[in-house]
Amino acid sequence: MIAAIGAVASNGMLGLDGWLPWDIPEELAYFERTVAGAALVIGRLTYESMDVVPPDSFIVSRQAGLQLRPGCVRVDSVEEGLRRAAATGKDVFVIGGASIYEAAWPWCQRFYLTRIEMPLAGDTLFPETIPLDRWRVISELQAVYRERKSGLDVTCRFLQYEQDNPRPLR
Repeated sequence: MIAAIGAVASNGMLGLDGWLPWDIPEELAYFERTVAGAALVIGRLTYESMDVVPPDSFIVSRQAGLQLRPGCVRVDSVEEGLRRAAATGKDVFVIGGASIYEAAWPWCQRFYLTRIEMPLAGDTLFPETIPLDRWRVISELQAVYRERKSGLDVTCRFLQYEQDNPRPLR
């Protein structure tokens, strides 16, 4: 299965200074549990923001001499990354950033999206071109957690969307 996973604030923000606009440990733990053991397709900027990158991670970048951690492979395009990730036999997760989500969604059967019910300052918006309004919601869980930067409680809605006819990889 090819899926994407991400989180977005109520005002559409998903990034700030190369990382997340919020600090909610439980939301990050959900992300880590969900992608554990999967092959990942990652944009270069997202990759560079990560402390730990598992093996079978495919980094989308046009920088030919990009130095990568062990187990990571540079690919020229999202489609190449998806093909190579799928060839591992593992589930595949697209984990961002915004331009990678935008390029990958046609191939994704599922999109795991956490909606952080709080507007937050950021510099990267979730792509409006991804037509999640045409995908079915197959699962929704809700929890309230403390956002550590603001000290406020915030509702997190953990949604799973499913697309009926994802584009097949060639």
